[in-house]
Amino acid sequence: MSDPESATIPEPSTRPPPVSHRGRSAAPVANSNSADDEVLEFEPFGLMPRGPPPLAEFLDVWDVNMLRRSDEVNKQRHHTHLYASDSLIVRRGQEFQVKITFNRAYKPDDDKFAVEFVIGSSPQFSKGTYMPVFPGGDRQGTWTGRVLDSADNVVTMGVTPAPDCIVGKYSMFVAVVTPYGIRRTRREESRNLYVLFNPWVSGDAVFLEDEAERKECILEEDGIIYHGSFDDVSERLWNYGQFDYGVLDACLYIMDRSEMPITNRGDAIKVARKASAMMNSRDDDGVLVGNWSGDYTYGVSPTSWTGSTEILLNYSGSRMPVCYAQCWVYAAVFNTFLRCLGIPSRVVTNFYSAHDNDGNLKTDIILDEVGRVDRARTRDSIWNYHCWNECFMTRPDLPAGFGGWQAVDATPQETSDGMYRCGPASVQAIKHGQICYPFDAAFVFAEVNSDVVFYSRSRDGTLTPVRVNTSHVGRTMLTKAAGSRDSRDITDHYKFPEGSEEERTVLEKAEEFGCNRESVVLAEADVVLELPPLEVRVGEDFDLTLQLSNRSEKPRVINGYVSGTVVYYTGVTSSEFLFKTPRMTLDPMQTKKEVVPILYKDYQKHLVEQSNLHFIVTGKVKETGQIVTAMRVVALRNPEIIVQVSGLARVSEEMMVLLEFTNPFSFSLEDVYVRMEGPGVMLPKKKLYSLITAGQSITWTERFTPRRAGPTTLIASLDCAALRQVYGQAQLTIQP
Repeated sequence: MSDPESATIPEPSTRPPPVSHRGRSAAPVANSNSADDEVLEFEPFGLMPRGPPPLAEFLDVWDVNMLRRSDEVNKQRHHTHLYASDSLIVRRGQEFQVKITFNRAYKPDDDKFAVEFVIGSSPQFSKGTYMPVFPGGDRQGTWTGRVLDSADNVVTMGVTPAPDCIVGKYSMFVAVVTPYGIRRTRREESRNLYVLFNPWVSGDAVFLEDEAERKECILEEDGIIYHGSFDDVSERLWNYGQFDYGVLDACLYIMDRSEMPITNRGDAIKVARKASAMMNSRDDDGVLVGNWSGDYTYGVSPTSWTGSTEILLNYSGSRMPVCYAQCWVYAAVFNTFLRCLGIPSRVVTNFYSAHDNDGNLKTDIILDEVGRVDRARTRDSIWNYHCWNECFMTRPDLPAGFGGWQAVDATPQETSDGMYRCGPASVQAIKHGQICYPFDAAFVFAEVNSDVVFYSRSRDGTLTPVRVNTSHVGRTMLTKAAGSRDSRDITDHYKFPEGSEEERTVLEKAEEFGCNRESVVLAEADVVLELPPLEVRVGEDFDLTLQLSNRSEKPRVINGYVSGTVVYYTGVTSSEFLFKTPRMTLDPMQTKKEVVPILYKDYQKHLVEQSNLHFIVTGKVKETGQIVTAMRVVALRNPEIIVQVSGLARVSEEMMVLLEFTNPFSFSLEDVYVRMEGPGVMLPKKKLYSLITAGQSITWTERFTPRRAGPTTLIASLDCAALRQVYGQAQLTIQP
């Protein structure tokens, strides 16, 4: 017998035990739209006679016509004719037609058949993954059917999916009942169909009654995303491309990749929440890798993208996250996903958006004893702008009145229930301070309602609030207006007017749910400091004007501090390029301007992407000790690409586009990528220019053939390490 003390104890295995569903359920949860079980072509009834049964005398299916062409009745009535797909695409809750050709005339009293729809693995009627549809009579399920026409051997059948059915790709079969068993057609790719959400049907959770808004938020392919600053708004065009070839399958792949159960895919709330996590790669290998570093060596700069198609097809093709994205890219690709599946959605830009990671509704700026910004201790920042999405749906999980537009955000900022995602949060709940309701309403509330609090730090470390700005954050919220190329201000959807009775009531309500604001009431300073807006192009010198007004009847002396920094659009400081300490004297009731010259040579070498300059001016009034402050973001304007289109603008007629760009700077641009695309006319194309010297012009000519009629836009971008956010466009209308 061996000595137990000398026996070798095997090391525990580092590999986890295999995961099995056994002991929990009879079958694993179906979580893939492409994992279809084979459906039996013949299901016998009990014992069978020797040899094959004589089935020739019974009803047999010769052909099934899905009426799947874009010009046929189904896609036209279901508003799916724009999808570049050979498959039938319909919307739930609305009837579509199929034509079935039998071997003989159909006899309603004698013949029995059903049209069957199957999605995912282990299909079951009780789970909504196997839906038999009968041509009338007593045996009707949640999907209904009726015979519309029966002429000769052809039966035209109308099928209406349930308005809350699973969204995804179904396989379709025709099953005929014989005395010996059920005889069923084979699986064929041409008989697959996609079922989408339906904002045109009142029974669907995403029903949107406003026709103009519905058309914009479902059918519009090119969009405008707003950026810059609230008083100097810039536009970025984007091709959502939700109807491009392969995009619908890519969107379904995203849900498969998330391992979202098939049975949850009819719930718009769950789909939007799951997708907000899957748009970023932080914890689930989702679609896009975020990068705010300025180094995009191993991917595409976020400012270079012009549309979602290339991103989604790259992701579904490579099965790997795509590099790189920032907030507007996340929002734009998420918008494509939602519109493609039939959920009304739009991109919203919030100017001066707070990232409140502790929920206290405050952005803290620390000043030293003399009133100068203490950069070492000021850690909070405010995004110049931040983009998220709104999607439209009912919220049966919330009290009445909180349905409608819901905020969803795919940019990975903070975790929600353990994953980087945000929403859907009811916009109405945010506006009324009801931030206790799911999902993440408190976080969005802080993004639009935070206070900017200036603290004076004494030598012993004590912080004393000296100035509170309650209106800086959430200054303006913009989205594209329905049916036009104008912007629409939806700030009043999120908040009541500053200082109104309603706003005070909302803030009190929010505080009941744990949001703490600075409660101290500070006396108004009798000196007012303002920084007027500026419009500056990259490469220009300009003047920063300090406008001071003395509202007292006594003279005032202000010791000022002017700090100019280059910042990322997230408000994070890159470097300080300017520091001035002007001393300003004001007579009683006097308004005076102090000009600070800003030279290009001083800030040029510090510029980062999007070329944002942030100025903070603070001053201490000598006579009263009061602090005055003002902030201004200057988004430098870049040169543009000239886009010219020529040729006969007709479907299937070849056209030509000419791109032209001139380097206006005194330095060369290296490794310059130029991209262009246009919904319905051109798939994404790109070209690399290794060097564009100072003053040099480049041209790029490309031929394209429009695929469909209607208004559209060709979008172009130019991007390199030294110059970001250069865009151009050409609008055209394609004739049939």
